[in-house]
Amino acid sequence: MQTEVNQKSEEFITAPATFVGKFKKVGPGFVAAATGVGTGDLVAALVAGTGYGLTFIWAIVVGAILKYFLNEGVGRWNLASGQTILQGWRSLGKWTTGYFGIYIIVWGFVYGAAATSATAMAMNAMLPGLPIWAWAIIHGLLGFALIWMGHYGFFEKMMMVLIGVMFVTVIGTALLFLPEFELMIEGFAPRIPDGSLMLALGLVGGVGGTITMASYGYWLKEKGWKGSSWMSIMRLDSKVAYFITTLFTLALLIIGSQFLFGTGISIDGDQGLITLADRMGSEFNPLLRWLFLIGFWSAAFSSLLGVWNGIPYLFADFVRPFYKSEEKRNTPVSDRDSAYRAYLIWLTFPPMLLLLFGKPVELIIIYGALGALFMPFLSGTLLWLLNSSRIDSEFRSKTLSNVVLTLCIVLFGFLAVHSIIEKFF
Repeated sequence: MQTEVNQKSEEFITAPATFVGKFKKVGPGFVAAATGVGTGDLVAALVAGTGYGLTFIWAIVVGAILKYFLNEGVGRWNLASGQTILQGWRSLGKWTTGYFGIYIIVWGFVYGAAATSATAMAMNAMLPGLPIWAWAIIHGLLGFALIWMGHYGFFEKMMMVLIGVMFVTVIGTALLFLPEFELMIEGFAPRIPDGSLMLALGLVGGVGGTITMASYGYWLKEKGWKGSSWMSIMRLDSKVAYFITTLFTLALLIIGSQFLFGTGISIDGDQGLITLADRMGSEFNPLLRWLFLIGFWSAAFSSLLGVWNGIPYLFADFVRPFYKSEEKRNTPVSDRDSAYRAYLIWLTFPPMLLLLFGKPVELIIIYGALGALFMPFLSGTLLWLLNSSRIDSEFRSKTLSNVVLTLCIVLFGFLAVHSIIEKFF
């Protein structure tokens, strides 16, 4: 009943006209960006800073710009067409949903274990009384309960709190190691030192960009943003979100460059983040260790919550055409759908087997290969959809958007090929 009331009330929400009014509405973009910034982005930025100082500031900025255009494309499709991204993909042919159906099943099983493990590592470093696998199960169950019982408004508030914690702790730490202004300016000039090409491309490709970007349209619907009148607010929402994402990732680059650059110490995976936090505490101040670990935990848990909330929408939308009832096929997906909840269960409980018994190599290879293809898939389908007659001409992509989406296809396509070659050859 509550969901029905919310859906009916959303039909009468009008878009504010003033900048202040628009700014007060931002939220879904923060959710999408924070979900995409996981521990992998933390590690990549720290590795870049540790190995190359401030050289790759430009790569982080370029990466955020690319992700903004992708996020804006998903939102524009939703508002201009009134359709979800899955409906758009289905209009392009069965091949799109065939690939996505396989990917989302494998991805959920592996990611469920990876996300809870990353969150557990930070918690175990702060409170080592329980083993990592136990903290992982606790965080999985906590995320499950919060999403199962809550609604979007509650979820968004939780995400904004976690984003605030990430911002204060990580950026606060970076301010203590702030480099000279001239050195930071030099980092905006594109340079690729010998042997660092893949690291640079990985930074460009990894700033807040995952499958969760496709969930943005569902979060817009839950927020009550419907129709073209919300277009400018959606763009402001995305711009503010990826600006904050840029600051957060730059802060990590600064921490790596100022604290570890030239020391010969390497950061390798999530465990490297724990090692870095311990060194910060022993060499400077124990408070720094706690600040960094809290920021690490907030980044990991916000990604977990974003996936637990956002990806089940995609799955529920994917299975919608298979319903026998025409009414169910035509009913918009919601967080109370049986399919939504089934995928939430899939994300939470089966991956616990991987935590206890380890991750099968074959599954990891399939997961990596399918995952590498998703971002070029998203870029290519958006380029197709946003230049088609499926939306009014005034909302179709202009030259700049087309150029950026084409660059995304080239970049992510190259990274996908490189990733697949590494895994299979």
